[in-house]
Amino acid sequence: MRMGSYIILFPYILFILLLPFETPKLVVLVCAFFTGLVIDMFYDTAGMHAAVCTLIGFLRYYILKLIAPREGYDAGLNPTIDSMGSTWFITYALSIIFIHHMFFFYMEIFRFSEFFKTLLRVILSSIGTFIFVYIIQFLFYKSGKIK
Repeated sequence: MRMGSYIILFPYILFILLLPFETPKLVVLVCAFFTGLVIDMFYDTAGMHAAVCTLIGFLRYYILKLIAPREGYDAGLNPTIDSMGSTWFITYALSIIFIHHMFFFYMEIFRFSEFFKTLLRVILSSIGTFIFVYIIQFLFYKSGKIK
């Protein structure tokens, strides 16, 4: 079993994940669609990335609503580890990344004969993409506080 075909990272998901909380739903959908469309142009994937990015752009609002703190989100905050905490970010990012990978890989293969092989790809790629996103958070999204 060659692991290179099972772990595929999709770092562009980070753009959709880190859109501010106050971003209107329509703007999120348009940004997600165009992000996917640009990726489709480079990979010649006939709209698969655009479709899946639009899906996670649509579901982002409901996931944020589902995991919102009791008092709601503070104005001006972004969905980062630094502003929301590790536990919240892990729940948020893993759910969106897993949904993205699930729909992308099953739409790509489009048959159930390789269900478990594709599920393994979804799980391994989700973990890999999440680790990448988590590392990027620590490298580029630190608070401005001097410690």
